[in-house]
Amino acid sequence: MVTQPKPQTSTPTRATPVAPGRVAELMRQEQALYAHSHARSGELYRQGQQSWLYGAPSHWMRRWIGGWPIYVAQQPRDYGVRFNDVDGNGYVDFCLGDTGGMCGHGHPAVVEAMTRQARIGTSLMLPAGDADWVGEELSSRFGLPYWNLTTSASDANRACIRLARMVTERPRVLVFSGAYHGSVEEAHVELREGEVHLRNNIHHNFFPHEQLSRVVEFNDIPALEAALRCGDVACVLAEPAMTNYGMIAPEPGFHEALRRLTRETGTLLVIDETHTISSGPGGYTALHGLEPDMFVIGKAIAGGIPAAAFGLSQATAERVWQVLPKVAPTVRQSAHAGFGGTLAGNALTVAVMRAVLSEVLTPAAFERMLSLAERLEQGVNASIAEQGLPWHATRVGARVETLFAPEAPRNAREVKQHRQPELEALLHLYLMNRGVLITPFHNMMLCCPGTVADDVDRHNAVFQAFVRELCA
Repeated sequence: MVTQPKPQTSTPTRATPVAPGRVAELMRQEQALYAHSHARSGELYRQGQQSWLYGAPSHWMRRWIGGWPIYVAQQPRDYGVRFNDVDGNGYVDFCLGDTGGMCGHGHPAVVEAMTRQARIGTSLMLPAGDADWVGEELSSRFGLPYWNLTTSASDANRACIRLARMVTERPRVLVFSGAYHGSVEEAHVELREGEVHLRNNIHHNFFPHEQLSRVVEFNDIPALEAALRCGDVACVLAEPAMTNYGMIAPEPGFHEALRRLTRETGTLLVIDETHTISSGPGGYTALHGLEPDMFVIGKAIAGGIPAAAFGLSQATAERVWQVLPKVAPTVRQSAHAGFGGTLAGNALTVAVMRAVLSEVLTPAAFERMLSLAERLEQGVNASIAEQGLPWHATRVGARVETLFAPEAPRNAREVKQHRQPELEALLHLYLMNRGVLITPFHNMMLCCPGTVADDVDRHNAVFQAFVRELCA
């Protein structure tokens, strides 16, 4: 049975060189500094309360620490990851729209493709000249032959779930505790003390999670096998390495077991690479030779324009066609299949995808991104070691995260044991006050083709100052 979330309590922390009360003391100082140096942003946010439900165009924008979000200055600037706010503060961006901006801000190839296609038409509900090239490139990069475009990774995940249920005639979706797959209802669950709860204070929405969801801890092969042997799971929806709860790497043998068990139990495997695409041109899947039945890529693939794609293996596509057959050109197809929409695969999106895949997220760009991410990881770990803190930085591709734990976690439960919300909030605010943005939800950073060594060094210098001041 799924229960509503219980109030979260702070987990006792390990002994550290941080003096008692130091986090609260620094937080007061940093909040005062933020209020002083971001006054115009605060005024705009207060004005926004009159028209926006949560003060800004998206309720996610209120999740930044400081009391109100930074308002970005609308002024021309060079391509890269740096920008100014309306108060005149400059920033280097490692959040990158939480991956939507993984191409960097204002890449010339993206801008040119947008401009060119906008003059022709943005949304025609018809394929345009770039469609064949993009389809072939998706197949080549990610190893699955058949693709469909959506407007978000959430939509792509929902489409995969619908298709999996359709061909397996099974109801349940299995996810890993702590996972995030967008607004997919089936994935809004987590394990707490062995019980299934709704995660992140999400309302149950009267969705029957107890009938349609299953959740186990990442890397727990016995629990995974027990859940799949019930024979009622249509698909496993998984990131190849968890990134949204604190980064959690798969243990040796986990993916081999996941693939073997899904095949043995007739369960489809859906790999969601919305974040782990930072691992390389073909994502984590190509780098590690995974063999998903369906594959989801989102956010980054169209340079920040809302878009995503999902691919199907040959065998999975043939099962889908048995239920939703391909039709001859003279026959009108009237069924919309329950997913997609009139904006999915629009001409503007496809044109930008071609630019991104051919000119931005290239093998050479990934080589630079991975090198910079390694530099970022090493700098963070050096500052941690200097102060003798029981923390560490971990990396998945071009993505780095600072974890308040001495060792890499195996699952969400272990991440939660070391969560320090007050310290995390202080780190975010300290960085923001000194012109460095990281993902606001936890301590995650991303390098992109527009990131340069000076950007990384700026973060590492501010992080070093933070730990020194924290331990003073």
